[in-house]
Amino acid sequence: MHSQKEILSTIDMIDNQHLDVRTITMGISLLDCCSDSVETTAKKIYDKITRLAENLVATGEAIEREFGIPIVNKRISVTPISLVAAAGKEKDYTPIAKALDDAAKKCGVNFIGGFSALVHKGMTNSDINLINSIPEALASTERVCSSVSVASTKAGINMDAVALMGKVIKKTANMTADEGGFGCAKLVVFANAVEDNPFMAGAFHGVGEAECVINVGVSGPGVVYHALQKCKGQPFDVVAETIKKTAFKITRMGQLVASEASRRLGVPFGIVDLSLAPTPEKGDSVARILEEMGLEVCGTHGTTAALALLNDAVKKGGVMASNHVGGLSGAFIPVSEDEGMIAAAMKNALTLDKLEAMTCVCSVGLDMIAVPGDVSAETLSAIIADEAAIGVVNTKTTAVRIIPAIGHKVGDILEFGGLLGSAPVMPVHEFSSADFIARGGRIPAPMHSLKN
Repeated sequence: MHSQKEILSTIDMIDNQHLDVRTITMGISLLDCCSDSVETTAKKIYDKITRLAENLVATGEAIEREFGIPIVNKRISVTPISLVAAAGKEKDYTPIAKALDDAAKKCGVNFIGGFSALVHKGMTNSDINLINSIPEALASTERVCSSVSVASTKAGINMDAVALMGKVIKKTANMTADEGGFGCAKLVVFANAVEDNPFMAGAFHGVGEAECVINVGVSGPGVVYHALQKCKGQPFDVVAETIKKTAFKITRMGQLVASEASRRLGVPFGIVDLSLAPTPEKGDSVARILEEMGLEVCGTHGTTAALALLNDAVKKGGVMASNHVGGLSGAFIPVSEDEGMIAAAMKNALTLDKLEAMTCVCSVGLDMIAVPGDVSAETLSAIIADEAAIGVVNTKTTAVRIIPAIGHKVGDILEFGGLLGSAPVMPVHEFSSADFIARGGRIPAPMHSLKN
């Protein structure tokens, strides 16, 4: 039972501190939708998703009303499509992307993830087909999200895939230039991708998952920020303990929603992802948490240490609150989606190099970063390679979601609106990495990967 004090505290966090369940994501296996025809596969996919997720949005809305807990997004993740489409003869997988988009609209979800390929050790013909289909697929759909896993601690870094993804990102940016390169905002390149991530754009339903599951992602940067205001000037031991206790409360709410959604939908409960996912709204920023610890501006010296403390304390507090914590679980630093990050980038306190350093200690990686539209595909690939190396060597998930802003230069602002916010166009190094990327092959796995 919850005490009256706990209930009132939770109500205050919801009403005044931006506490919410960021997403309920239904993961659906599509392995039984395989056929030798892309058209047939697409139809089977549409039928299965619309059948299993028919009541997802209505259930989420009912829980919102009855419990008074905001559930911002209802989403779907599916088996990586390169696996599902492998038996087909066609090379263009865009019809499958359109079927996913149609199913998402029918079910009323805002995003569907899983137009994906796992190529960290090598690429099958189907993987290549899917990757080559990404620009058209993302340009011709509204709600489909795509991801490609190019590296893992066990396999190393597939540099052939890294080189290809630089070209794919550049092409996607060009094909969606009229929307500010919006297609790239729906595309993630991973190292050590996880199978149960409920957050877009990188969500997919892994092959080790059940037929259908419910995963929940909670978020509460505003709650953590508010809690830290009560311990100004206190030592970092107190800061860490305060964040741990706050993360416990946030995750406990996610566990409640996940269990209730699982029961009502008759679908197994998967995991709670306890990530701190910010929004462009004031008071809902990870950057402002770091500044509350004593930094004048996020990005200055000390930022990486502050973020390391935050990420660790969030995990320690969250794991005590749920039987199954998974996904990414930590602090996100998406530049365009965080009001404080946007402000820091506009002051030139937050640079691409500093963000890369920060990704060594937090969840995911270089996220929602706009760069000049004339950036080369090789430079994009080199940025991906650097981020993948951080993930591989540190045995953690890292990712790149980067947007070449076609027709824009450094200092311009790329406006997306909504949760995607606005991205200041950040400079990249002017010196070439082309010869490095042209080598291809595979960067071997680190020595500590040999644990068997």
